[in-house]
Parts: sequence; structure tokens; C-alpha cells
Amino acid sequence: MSKKLSDKIALVTGGSSGIGLASAQELAAQGATVYITGRRQEELDAAVALIGPSAKGIRADASVLSDLDTVFSTILSESGRLDVLFANAGGGDMMPLGAITEEHFDRIFGTNVRGVLFTVQKALPLMAKGASIILTGSTAAAKGTASFSVYSASKAAVRSLVRSWALDLKDRGIRVNVVSPGPIRTPGLGGLVPEEHRQGLFDALAEGVPLGRLGEPEEIGKTVAFLASDDASFINAAEIYVDGGLAQI
Repeated sequence: MSKKLSDKIALVTGGSSGIGLASAQELAAQGATVYITGRRQEELDAAVALIGPSAKGIRADASVLSDLDTVFSTILSESGRLDVLFANAGGGDMMPLGAITEEHFDRIFGTNVRGVLFTVQKALPLMAKGASIILTGSTAAAKGTASFSVYSASKAAVRSLVRSWALDLKDRGIRVNVVSPGPIRTPGLGGLVPEEHRQGLFDALAEGVPLGRLGEPEEIGKTVAFLASDDASFINAAEIYVDGGLAQI
């Protein structure tokens, strides 16, 4: 059976764990050479080993523009182009309105919005006609969540960027879409609460999902691989919810 992404060059930022790692694994399984970035070298090395021989790791913080320059100069010198960009690096934590600090706001918007914007901008010179850009959104941008307003607003900004960038890139034939996960069983989700409350959080979130369970990172990875492939050749400026129906009810 032919693989849908054979001979493609892909980059997954924030690819050393969770959704990024699962997506990198699926892109590699579909035949792509996959570069991943992460901030911690040990985790990055472990992820590369897990993905296999088609993976390459570059230590980088997506919110640091000089790190991004290193990422793309490395890809240019080693591979010469980029066919798929999954700008996934991001995150956030919970803080009620009255407690929000400048550090909290700047850190979340710095990675989730500023970092994503400049990741895409700096990737463009490497991307040819027919390339695919995928951003990570969230159902948190579609529904209110107490103490999660800064993160939710950052993901709403990501959705807005996609609509405008699809117009900016129309003459180049580059598709740009956003995949918006619901609650997914990742280290990032579990890290929102102390370990002793983790299962309680997972159970409470699962109750709100029409399918009655959390999603798995691999389910996001398969959607990312679909959007990266020619099977999604007429999907552009879209938000694809992978959330068990959560955002629709």
C-alpha cells in the first residue's frame, strides 16, 4: 500500500510529547521525513528514538525567534524545502480573572500566538505550491471555561489567523487549516491539576463529551496527517473539531 506522505518533508513544533509526538509518529508512518522541535533535549531525543529513523530533532523554543531561525536554516540545508508544517507548540495553565499576571498573559500569548505567527512566517520561503500548514486550536476557544480565559483567547486568535492567512496565501496554493482538539489524554491536560486530582479531572471532562470519553493523541495525529495529505486538497481555512462532539452541543 502506498503511503500518503511519501517523500514529503514535515515539521512538527512541540513534537516531543502529547499531540505533537503522536502527530509526528503518524506523519512518519505515512512516509514523511519529520523534523520535531522541543525545548528539552532529553525529551526530544527520546521522541526521535520513538518515532524512528525518519525523524530528526532540533532543540528550539517556538517563542524565541532566533531559535526558529535555526530550525528553518537546518531544514533548508538538510532537506531544501518543507511540504507540511504543523505549528503545534503551545500550552497554558488556569488562572482566574482576578489573579492574571503579565507573566501569565505574555507566556501564553508569546507561544500560542506570537510563536505560531512567526513560525509560519519563517517557514514560508521553504514552502512550495500545494504545501499544507496546520495550526493547533482548541474547543476552549468555542466554549467558556472558568479560569482559562487567557488560553481560550489565544486559541481564538489562532482560529482568526487561519482565516486571514488563507487569503494571504491563495496565490501560492498553500492550504492553512486549524485542528481543534477537545479534552485529550495528554501530559499537558493532566498537568493542569495536582496528580491526586488528575483522574477526577479526566472523569469530569469525559462526562461533558457526547462520546463519553477523552480523546487520545493518536486521534489528533490521524487528523493532522489527513490535513497534510492530498486527500484534503480542497480543505482550506477550516477548523476541524476533533472533540467527540463537545463543541457542537
